[in-house]
Amino acid sequence: MTEWIAGIEGTEAGHRLALLLALAAAFLHAVFGALQKGRHDPWLSRGAIDFSYGAMAAPVALFVVPWPEPHMWPIFVTVFFIHLGYKLAQGYTYTKGAYTVVYPVVRGTGPFFAVIGAYLLFGETFTVTQWLGVGVLLAGIFGLAVYNLIHWQLDRDTLRPALALAVLTGAFVALYTTYDAYGIRASADPFTFLAWFFMIDGLTVMPWLAATRWLRMGDRPDLGPLMLRGLAGGFVAFFSFGAIMMATRLDKVGEAAVLRETSTVFAALIGWLALGELVGPRRLALMALIAAGAVIVEMGG
Repeated sequence: MTEWIAGIEGTEAGHRLALLLALAAAFLHAVFGALQKGRHDPWLSRGAIDFSYGAMAAPVALFVVPWPEPHMWPIFVTVFFIHLGYKLAQGYTYTKGAYTVVYPVVRGTGPFFAVIGAYLLFGETFTVTQWLGVGVLLAGIFGLAVYNLIHWQLDRDTLRPALALAVLTGAFVALYTTYDAYGIRASADPFTFLAWFFMIDGLTVMPWLAATRWLRMGDRPDLGPLMLRGLAGGFVAFFSFGAIMMATRLDKVGEAAVLRETSTVFAALIGWLALGELVGPRRLALMALIAAGAVIVEMGG
């Protein structure tokens, strides 16, 4: 598998596979966000999810894939702190804002920064048509933010900080997207990077923060349903984060990052169908505008 992936990197076949992986990551990341934002406390959900995927990755990292090369350890340390910052920002964002309000801003802000990061780190450039797509995407993002500021009635006292935190989280999304792409390209075996990333990221901080939070609660939720949600989220995380990391190894980082943000449409549907959050035609149109910008970027490449 590793040799086959190395053989299609930078080819048309690699581009097509990266396209499919980015679209899969879009849907799965919307599911992942809904699992964290669902009926459980977002911090508890994240801790259960992290523990699940870390525990599942540990035997693969330790006994199946080749061990990382010496130069990979500083990369893993940097990746760990970037993802920790992302998860803390995301947790506070979901605590203060409704899922369908903050999720599009998080996922829409990320690719703009990712395109800049991909240029600085990998020398990737966009065509005029692709920059037009980025502009359409940003119009949808800021249009959605303004619409929410004017019309959203729930949690009005926390809406502004929730949107600000959503932008910060989007910046972390861009940072981890570009640096993870650097890390998976620096490893001789991409599956070594993925397995060790999930083990280190999953078993270190968030499960312990979640356990401490659970112990301090007066009305503690049952661990059974919480861990079941964590197990489901762990499997989704493997395929969601793993798919986008592999896509950035096979093809351009900026294009993969932008195309993944079609997840905003999936998020709207999930928020409406699963979480009972009203979307409305105007907000749905603005989310579709974000997705349209991502499609323009892909078609203009």
